[in-house]
Amino acid sequence: MIYLLLKVVHLGAAAFFIGGVFFEVMILSRAARQLPPEPREQLSKALGQRARRVMHWVILALYGAGLALAWNFRAVLVDPFASSFGTLLTLKICLAFSILGHFLTVVWLMRTGRMNPARSRLIHLSVLTQMLLMIFLAKAMVILTW
Repeated sequence: MIYLLLKVVHLGAAAFFIGGVFFEVMILSRAARQLPPEPREQLSKALGQRARRVMHWVILALYGAGLALAWNFRAVLVDPFASSFGTLLTLKICLAFSILGHFLTVVWLMRTGRMNPARSRLIHLSVLTQMLLMIFLAKAMVILTW
Protein backbone atom coordinates (compact mmCIF):
# COMPACT_ATOMS: atom_id res chain seq x y z
CA MET A 1 0.00 0.00 0.00
CA ILE A 2 2.85 2.40 0.85
CA TYR A 3 4.51 1.56 -2.49
CA LEU A 4 1.30 2.43 -4.35
CA LEU A 5 0.98 5.73 -2.48
CA LEU A 6 4.61 6.61 -3.27
CA LYS A 7 4.00 5.74 -6.92
CA VAL A 8 0.92 7.99 -7.07
CA VAL A 9 2.75 10.90 -5.39
CA HIS A 10 5.74 10.44 -7.70
CA LEU A 11 3.65 10.25 -10.87
CA GLY A 12 1.43 13.15 -9.82
CA ALA A 13 4.37 15.38 -9.00
CA ALA A 14 6.05 14.37 -12.27
CA ALA A 15 2.90 15.29 -14.19
CA PHE A 16 2.75 18.71 -12.49
CA PHE A 17 6.45 19.35 -13.10
CA ILE A 18 6.46 18.19 -16.72
CA GLY A 19 3.20 20.01 -17.41
CA GLY A 20 4.57 23.21 -15.93
CA VAL A 21 7.74 23.07 -17.97
CA PHE A 22 5.83 22.10 -21.12
CA PHE A 23 3.44 25.02 -20.62
CA GLU A 24 6.35 27.41 -20.06
CA VAL A 25 8.36 26.27 -23.10
CA MET A 26 5.69 25.52 -25.68
CA ILE A 27 2.86 27.94 -24.82
CA LEU A 28 3.70 30.77 -22.45
CA SER A 29 7.06 31.79 -23.89
CA ARG A 30 5.55 32.05 -27.37
CA ALA A 31 2.37 33.84 -26.27
CA ALA A 32 4.26 36.33 -24.08
CA ARG A 33 6.14 37.59 -27.13
CA GLN A 34 2.88 39.10 -28.39
CA LEU A 35 2.56 41.30 -25.30
CA PRO A 36 4.10 44.75 -24.95
CA PRO A 37 7.26 44.81 -22.78
CA GLU A 38 5.70 46.15 -19.56
CA PRO A 39 2.79 43.67 -19.31
CA ARG A 40 5.14 40.86 -20.36
CA GLU A 41 7.48 41.73 -17.47
CA GLN A 42 4.56 41.92 -15.04
CA LEU A 43 3.28 38.53 -16.19
CA SER A 44 6.74 37.02 -15.98
CA LYS A 45 7.28 38.37 -12.47
CA ALA A 46 3.87 37.22 -11.21
CA LEU A 47 4.21 33.76 -12.71
CA GLY A 48 7.77 33.41 -11.46
CA GLN A 49 6.76 34.24 -7.90
CA ARG A 50 3.87 31.76 -7.99
CA ALA A 51 5.95 29.05 -9.65
CA ARG A 52 8.68 29.38 -7.03
CA ARG A 53 6.14 28.84 -4.25
CA VAL A 54 4.50 25.84 -5.89
CA MET A 55 7.39 24.14 -7.66
CA HIS A 56 9.53 23.80 -4.55
CA TRP A 57 6.82 21.58 -3.04
CA VAL A 58 6.30 19.68 -6.30
CA ILE A 59 10.03 19.00 -6.58
CA LEU A 60 10.21 17.94 -2.93
CA ALA A 61 7.35 15.46 -3.47
CA LEU A 62 8.81 14.25 -6.77
CA TYR A 63 12.32 13.62 -5.47
CA GLY A 64 11.21 12.43 -2.03
CA ALA A 65 8.89 9.81 -3.51
CA GLY A 66 11.48 8.96 -6.16
CA LEU A 67 14.13 8.29 -3.54
CA ALA A 68 11.72 6.15 -1.52
CA LEU A 69 10.79 4.17 -4.65
CA ALA A 70 14.46 3.74 -5.61
CA TRP A 71 15.14 2.37 -2.12
CA ASN A 72 12.94 -0.60 -3.03
CA PHE A 73 15.33 -1.40 -5.88
CA ARG A 74 18.59 -0.92 -3.99
CA ALA A 75 19.58 -4.55 -4.66
CA VAL A 76 19.24 -3.94 -8.41
CA LEU A 77 21.24 -0.72 -8.14
CA VAL A 78 24.19 -2.48 -6.51
CA ASP A 79 25.07 -3.83 -9.97
CA PRO A 80 23.06 -1.56 -12.25
CA PHE A 81 24.32 -2.97 -15.54
CA ALA A 82 23.52 -6.59 -14.70
CA SER A 83 19.96 -6.23 -15.99
CA SER A 84 18.07 -4.13 -18.50
CA PHE A 85 15.83 -2.86 -15.68
CA GLY A 86 18.84 -1.79 -13.61
CA THR A 87 20.49 -0.08 -16.57
CA LEU A 88 17.36 1.87 -17.49
CA LEU A 89 16.67 2.77 -13.85
CA THR A 90 20.25 4.02 -13.49
CA LEU A 91 19.87 6.18 -16.61
CA LYS A 92 16.60 7.54 -15.22
CA ILE A 93 18.27 8.39 -11.89
CA CYS A 94 21.15 10.11 -13.72
CA LEU A 95 18.64 12.24 -15.64
CA ALA A 96 16.84 13.04 -12.38
CA PHE A 97 20.09 14.30 -10.87
CA SER A 98 20.80 16.31 -14.01
CA ILE A 99 17.37 17.96 -13.80
CA LEU A 100 17.94 18.66 -10.10
CA GLY A 101 21.24 20.29 -11.07
CA HIS A 102 19.40 22.45 -13.59
CA PHE A 103 16.88 23.44 -10.91
CA LEU A 104 19.63 24.37 -8.47
CA THR A 105 21.37 26.34 -11.23
CA VAL A 106 18.16 28.30 -11.85
CA VAL A 107 17.88 29.09 -8.13
CA TRP A 108 21.50 30.28 -8.08
CA LEU A 109 21.12 32.34 -11.27
CA MET A 110 17.96 33.99 -9.91
CA ARG A 111 19.57 34.83 -6.57
CA THR A 112 22.69 36.27 -8.17
CA GLY A 113 20.75 38.25 -10.77
CA ARG A 114 22.37 36.38 -13.65
CA MET A 115 19.22 34.83 -15.08
CA ASN A 116 18.24 36.19 -18.47
CA PRO A 117 15.65 35.10 -21.05
CA ALA A 118 18.16 33.23 -23.21
CA ARG A 119 19.50 31.20 -20.27
CA SER A 120 15.99 30.54 -19.02
CA ARG A 121 14.88 29.24 -22.42
CA LEU A 122 17.95 27.03 -22.80
CA ILE A 123 17.52 25.55 -19.33
CA HIS A 124 13.80 24.97 -19.86
CA LEU A 125 14.42 23.23 -23.20
CA SER A 126 17.11 21.05 -21.65
CA VAL A 127 14.88 20.07 -18.73
CA LEU A 128 11.91 19.36 -21.01
CA THR A 129 14.06 17.14 -23.23
CA GLN A 130 15.42 15.25 -20.24
CA MET A 131 11.94 14.81 -18.78
CA LEU A 132 10.67 13.37 -22.05
CA LEU A 133 13.60 10.92 -21.99
CA MET A 134 12.65 10.01 -18.41
CA ILE A 135 9.08 9.23 -19.49
CA PHE A 136 10.48 6.94 -22.17
CA LEU A 137 12.81 5.26 -19.66
CA ALA A 138 10.01 4.80 -17.11
CA LYS A 139 7.97 2.89 -19.68
CA ALA A 140 10.99 1.09 -21.14
CA MET A 141 11.96 -0.23 -17.69
CA VAL A 142 8.91 -2.48 -17.62
CA ILE A 143 8.76 -3.33 -21.34
CA LEU A 144 12.32 -3.71 -22.66
CA THR A 145 14.61 -6.57 -21.75
CA TRP A 146 17.93 -7.71 -23.11
